Amino acid sequence: MIINKQEELEALIDSNNDIIIEDDLIIRCDINIDTNINAMNINARNINAVDINASDINARNINAVDIDARNINAVDIKAVDINASDINARNINAVDINARNINAVDIKAVDIKAGDINAGDIKAGDINAGDINAGDIKAGDIKAGDINAGDIKAGDINAGDIEYYAACYAYNSIICKSIKGQRTNSKHFVLDGELKIKEEDAK
Repeated sequence: MIINKQEELEALIDSNNDIIIEDDLIIRCDINIDTNINAMNINARNINAVDINASDINARNINAVDIDARNINAVDIKAVDINASDINARNINAVDINARNINAVDIKAVDIKAGDINAGDIKAGDINAGDINAGDIKAGDIKAGDINAGDIKAGDINAGDIEYYAACYAYNSIICKSIKGQRTNSKHFVLDGELKIKEEDAK
């Protein structure tokens, strides 16, 4: 299905405030719509919606003041830039997240699960999540349950168990229950401040 203007998409909203399309959805205009979008594959320019559910999401830019969704589910999320003041979601699940830049003031989710998060820059004031499984992570502050990633670079890291591939470092401090690298010569360190191992019963 091809959509050339937002009014055509709005006409598809059902009584449950959902847009359900059992086919690929191609959107040839910017959309800002207070509804849920469910389709096989979504190809668009700029997307701002309540829930986005699709096999693949391909967009030139995903720009929003806030991206608020209960769930963001996709096999692949591909965009040139993903820009938002806040990205808030209960779950972000994707096989791959590919973008030139991911810029957000805050990224908040219960779980962020992805095979690879590939971006020129991942810049966030804070990343707050339950568990993070990703390739490389670069952020201001990271607060999470368990982190499994390739290389980690951040201002402050406060997490449960941290497992990384080759290098993990913070400018200010690393606070965690445990930290280990996958390579025999892997390194983790703090430039300023210190590395603190939390007690098991610590909050």
